[in-house]
Amino acid sequence: MSEHDEEPLTGGGVNQVVRIGATVRRPTGPWTPAVHALLAHLAARGFTGAPSAHGIEVQGREVLDFVPGEVPGDPLPDYARSDQALGEVARLLRRYHDATEGFLPAVGAVWYFPPREPIEVICHGDVAPYNCVFRDGRPVALIDFDTAHPGPRVWDVAYAAYRFVPLSDSRHDGADPVGEQARRLRLFADAYGLAEGDRLALPVTAADRLAHLVRHMHDRAAAGDRTFAAHIARGDAALYDTDREHILRHRALFATALTDPPPA
Repeated sequence: MSEHDEEPLTGGGVNQVVRIGATVRRPTGPWTPAVHALLAHLAARGFTGAPSAHGIEVQGREVLDFVPGEVPGDPLPDYARSDQALGEVARLLRRYHDATEGFLPAVGAVWYFPPREPIEVICHGDVAPYNCVFRDGRPVALIDFDTAHPGPRVWDVAYAAYRFVPLSDSRHDGADPVGEQARRLRLFADAYGLAEGDRLALPVTAADRLAHLVRHMHDRAAAGDRTFAAHIARGDAALYDTDREHILRHRALFATALTDPPPA
């Protein structure tokens, strides 16, 4: 592939993304300046688990580093479902959150999602396998920072746990038994180093995060966004509602797993 050839990349299915040589070109939005400032801050802090931004090209697309590796699809490959990968994703997310501390957005900065109190870090907003690059079976970088926004750590941690544990209703193909989900949820929280108060809040926060996602999907579809309308039509919103009910149904079990003292 020459440095001028465009190679379409697959991913979350919302944006049209192409690779050109060592770079990725993606559509921009009102949030792009804030995201590029965030990525510059991460680079300055020495965080290597995110692409660097290189401005806007003449066609109006943003230019980012291409991060080599594998982005797992669905169904998840075994390497992305291992306990080792789960713990390393949590540690990667913790390093990212810690690196965002001290970042001061520009006055009037626009984010894809509005800031959420209490503001502790800059949430990635969509930590999921399709936004995580693996090499040799290990997670090395997060990508697609469009949905980044200021917020509490647990808001990001809860959604990442939902995606990577995963906290799926037993009616979904391949879903683990709820007891195994609770074990892996504890592993994720421990690897992240989640504070006690956030552990207590995590199950309900995960359910709230899914409710937020479903509302956003319907709002975007009502505004004429065909991509989100298609996602709703294929049953994505209904799936998230089912998983939200699953999390709330078992929130006591999840909370106990998260907060009980570890075995001696």
